Amino acid sequence: MCLIPVFCWITAIVLEDMMTRDQRGELPKTLTDLYSRFLMVQIKRKKQKYGGKQRPEELTEADKELLLKLGWLAFEHLEKGNIMFYSEDLERCGLDVSEVSVYSGVCTEIFKRECDLPEISLLLCSSEHSGVSGCRLHVPLLHQEDTVVINKFLKYSKPNDFSRITWLLTNYDPVTSLDDFLMRTLMESLKVKMATWTCLFASFMVSLWSPIRGSWVDCWIRWRTTPETIQKVLKNLKEENSDQISPDRSINIFHCLMEMKDQSVHQEIQEFLKSEKKSERRLSEIHCSALAFLLQMSEEVLDELDLQQYNTSVEGRRRLIPAVRNCRKVVLSDSFLSKSHWEVVASAMTSNPSHLRELSLSKNKSLTDARVKLLCSAMMHPNCRLETLRLSRCSLSEISYDSLASALRSSPSHLRVLELSETKLQDPGVKQLCGFLQDPLCKLETLRLLRYSLSEISCDSLASALRSNPSHLRELDLSENQLKDPAVKQLCGFLQDPLCKLETLRWLHSSQKPKPASLLKGQQNPKYEHTADKPVQDERFVASLKSNLSHLRVLDLSFNTLQDSGVKRLCSGLESPNCKLERLRLEYCRLSEISCDSLASALRSNPSHLRELDLSGNQLQDSGVKLLCGFLHFPNCRLETLRLTYCSLSKISCDSLASALRSNPSHLRELDLSQNQLKYSGVKLLYDLVENPHYGLETLRQ
Repeated sequence: MCLIPVFCWITAIVLEDMMTRDQRGELPKTLTDLYSRFLMVQIKRKKQKYGGKQRPEELTEADKELLLKLGWLAFEHLEKGNIMFYSEDLERCGLDVSEVSVYSGVCTEIFKRECDLPEISLLLCSSEHSGVSGCRLHVPLLHQEDTVVINKFLKYSKPNDFSRITWLLTNYDPVTSLDDFLMRTLMESLKVKMATWTCLFASFMVSLWSPIRGSWVDCWIRWRTTPETIQKVLKNLKEENSDQISPDRSINIFHCLMEMKDQSVHQEIQEFLKSEKKSERRLSEIHCSALAFLLQMSEEVLDELDLQQYNTSVEGRRRLIPAVRNCRKVVLSDSFLSKSHWEVVASAMTSNPSHLRELSLSKNKSLTDARVKLLCSAMMHPNCRLETLRLSRCSLSEISYDSLASALRSSPSHLRVLELSETKLQDPGVKQLCGFLQDPLCKLETLRLLRYSLSEISCDSLASALRSNPSHLRELDLSENQLKDPAVKQLCGFLQDPLCKLETLRWLHSSQKPKPASLLKGQQNPKYEHTADKPVQDERFVASLKSNLSHLRVLDLSFNTLQDSGVKRLCSGLESPNCKLERLRLEYCRLSEISCDSLASALRSNPSHLRELDLSGNQLQDSGVKLLCGFLHFPNCRLETLRLTYCSLSKISCDSLASALRSNPSHLRELDLSQNQLKYSGVKLLYDLVENPHYGLETLRQ
């Protein structure tokens, strides 16, 4: 609020008056307190200027009548979204232009600063006091609701006289109690769709009805409520279901509590933010509204907002959505969001400045074509700085992909990571996407198309796009696409391009592991039999990798039919001094002990870079592990993680590994021997190394 100049001006007027009086009283603690005091100060100044026998703090009937008419004027135009009134508007509400001009304490004080404070939020009137048609009033949205509320209170001066103010609730039956009226007023204001209705009206309403208020209000509001009624209203506010309310407006329920000087929710959220075990604390829906407000208003930008990490209801998670405006990373996976929630996300992407850098929408079933179009429009906004977009398993239609491709082409320079796995996109959609990849301004570094069902036509489009703009891409994931030989040939052309700077490549044939029982017996599961041309694909693919390993840091070829011959070709590339590979994964590639010999030989010739090696699911047996230990013995070996699950190993392998680690103890940190036929005596040898601080082994799985 202190960023709004007119708010600072109102505050200064009130504080100036308090500091110049003999009895200063308590400082205002809510907006209602502040605006009520401000109104009384302006009324007092009017009386001091124009004279009168009554005390400055007292309201005459003429004062009340004028305030009533101003309240009607404010309410009518608040609903219409107007912030400027003209003489004809005044006349329709029974206001005499000259009379309003004379009432300068309220209306004309700030007019002389109008040119310095555009879009101000206070009643303004022209300095032309003659009542000519040029007279106007500005009533933007900070003080306008307060004026409306004053109108309601002056009309509702008798207990149980509800009939006179039910015009506010025209869609409801007549109210039967004060707390019923307050709740209906609040919910009506929350549900109004017009952006100009800011819900401050409801906050002022419930606050002015509180029995805890000052004499500056009591002098013109003669009606008090009982503490029991207020407690009932507070209870209803905290338990209100806001399924049909936009996430931004649900925060106003928290504002109402604060205006009524109920600090309980605020204090509970402060305790939650300080607690170390946040996931164990259950948050109610009103807690989530308060948390969303505090996170949104925080000076520190939140690193990550993941709705699933909060222990609350589905509706509670929805109430957290406004906090996306002050986050760098937002995870909305598995979320069922309405149109109003997506509008908040879009506004976070286009705000100035926009902090949002990563948006994860994986497995989100509420992403219709219209909502994708909304987000894509936000991506095209000049303020958008989105760098990571995850849309895995979102079942996007061709229409949605058309919107996405258009957005990416129009604003391609910021996006660095694009994840579209398991979206079942057809060839036309891939072609649209490739138009973005070919753009010279495209700086995409990570592209994940896991389980993308790429056809030969799609692979042709993708390979052509990558070859035309290869220098930026650093990570490519094409796992589980069941690529045919012509498609592999197309993509290998990209890998062999001298401008290709790819650092991470994942090319998994499948991620489904064979059944453990069949694997331990040395059998192949028929479900995973490979086609006859698969070895040909793998050989061509390995050949393309061999020619360009200088940039590659991570290589995952799991579940491919490499066999020993394929690994031997790959190892000729690993031996190259230019190879800087750090992680190599060859799970379930039909390897035997022969592959271990090839790997050990290649890695001994160039050992210093590899940090992780995964050979799980291959029939290496004890003889293969013994050969591999020849690399582990090597002094220059820097391997930190070794995974050998489902490799048909026995105690003999444990002896070999223990001997290798004792001779070169400082580097290996993690060893995974799960699902092997190990005996206690063999495992104990390795556990002794874990317990000995001289050896670096920290994690042993068996």
